Amino acid sequence: MITAEDFYKVTCAIVPLYFAMLVAYASVKWCKIFTPEQCSGINRFVAVFAVPVLSFHFISQNNPYQMDTKFILADTFSKLLVLALLSLWAIFFKAGGLDWLITLFSLATLPNTLVMGIPLLKAMYGDFTQSLMVQVVVLQCIIWYTLLLFLFEYRAATLLIQTQFPGPTAAAITKFEIDDDVISLDGRNPLCTESETDDNGRIRVRIRRSTSSVPGSSALSSSMGLTPRPSNLSNAEIFSINTPHHANHDFTLGHGDVAFGYRSASPQFSTGYASSDAYSLQPTPRASTFNEMDTTTVATTANTPVWGRSPVAGKFSQQPSPAFSCVRMVWESPVKCESGDQIQQGRKEVGEKEISFRDCTKIPMPEEADTKAAATNQEMPSALVMLRLILIMVGRKLSRNPNTYSSVLGLVWSLISFKWDVGMPNLVKYSIKIISDAGLGMAMFSLGLFMALQPRIIACGTKRATMGMGIRFICGPLLMSAASVATGLRGVKLHAAIVQAALPQGIVPFVFAREYGLHPDILSTGVIFGMLVSLPVTLLYYILLGLY
Repeated sequence: MITAEDFYKVTCAIVPLYFAMLVAYASVKWCKIFTPEQCSGINRFVAVFAVPVLSFHFISQNNPYQMDTKFILADTFSKLLVLALLSLWAIFFKAGGLDWLITLFSLATLPNTLVMGIPLLKAMYGDFTQSLMVQVVVLQCIIWYTLLLFLFEYRAATLLIQTQFPGPTAAAITKFEIDDDVISLDGRNPLCTESETDDNGRIRVRIRRSTSSVPGSSALSSSMGLTPRPSNLSNAEIFSINTPHHANHDFTLGHGDVAFGYRSASPQFSTGYASSDAYSLQPTPRASTFNEMDTTTVATTANTPVWGRSPVAGKFSQQPSPAFSCVRMVWESPVKCESGDQIQQGRKEVGEKEISFRDCTKIPMPEEADTKAAATNQEMPSALVMLRLILIMVGRKLSRNPNTYSSVLGLVWSLISFKWDVGMPNLVKYSIKIISDAGLGMAMFSLGLFMALQPRIIACGTKRATMGMGIRFICGPLLMSAASVATGLRGVKLHAAIVQAALPQGIVPFVFAREYGLHPDILSTGVIFGMLVSLPVTLLYYILLGLY
């Protein structure tokens, strides 16, 4: 039975967390103390320093040799159970699909355990729950967030293949080559594919950013004596360039109205773009005189102009064509004429010379795409080819996440420390502690800033918000309780497992959803509105479970 003293103790743990969040909310929403730019800087500090150091602090102090096997099995089994049920729903029901599987899995199984769970459960059930919550945090960071990222990248890769290689063509792909500056297939930066087919019909695909194969100097245009002339391209100027004929060129035609990339084998033009400044033309595509270009003339006339673009200046350039040994011209976006007809891909051979045209579209943002709308004859590359592509993307994404390093380093240090009874030097210990002590409050403060910057607390509408809250606070705890009972978890640990499943939505799934454009409004509502709903819900679960 819960006494008034117990209830007051829990309230003392909850109120400071919400106080930090409400102060941040008021400072932006009503007092206008912080600008959005300043909020971005605070959030950056929290993401890069405060939360990773807080994770390291808790994980490094947890003894991995005394993990609670039943509790970990219950948590793992509940997540696998949710994944299995959603998979069956996605396969056998039209309303399902990979998109909703990812979103509902995030809602049902991935709570904010680090920031909310540790202090709340510690106040409710005692110090031993801190170890249980840290074990859950380790599994979330190393296994479940990685699995979630894998699903997001698989979805993005599927959309890329359906867009670039519709029908049975994709089955012939045997290898993907990904440029080093391509971090993810999430569609936030314009990507382009180039394909080569060998004599056996096997396709090798290169995935690159639109800016990865163009020169990096903003002074390129002026240094080469460019002469502007009018163009029918909106917001663009055409320039004439004289370029040495010995250069080997690779051209890409970009998205937007019509955009072109240029790469030369000459040393002064070999710079690749590795920054995040993707460039594009924003106006709506319309008919262009480039559509009238005759491919035979391009291949046979030495002085036929070809087109390049300065990525920084955002301008187009024209140059005499050298004697073509091998030129690839790749459409980065299918340009539609006024009649609505799309430019078709084609291939024309002239003697021993070959120019290949392939639709090389900017990958659509995932919210604009439908993974269930693919053609019935759509085929995919082999499982090993797809697995290699996704693992490369997931690895690159994780390698740039500070939480990955903090979790792994914390786990490694705890293994060493508790195995050989090695203590952390005080110099390092207190350096970490001074940041980790601020981590919890700054994390809640950052949540308040995020709430204040949103136009609406309920961003996805009442119907979806109700569905999300039901999955988060009812379905999640029910499935967790079933898994816990099935694995033999009883008593206070069972209560802690159920309350942990009723915590508000985790931040990381929302970050992924926003990056990949998959139902970010639902996850945003789960984070913001869930913080408000979780306060009475967790207290209700605490009181009801205390009656038994």
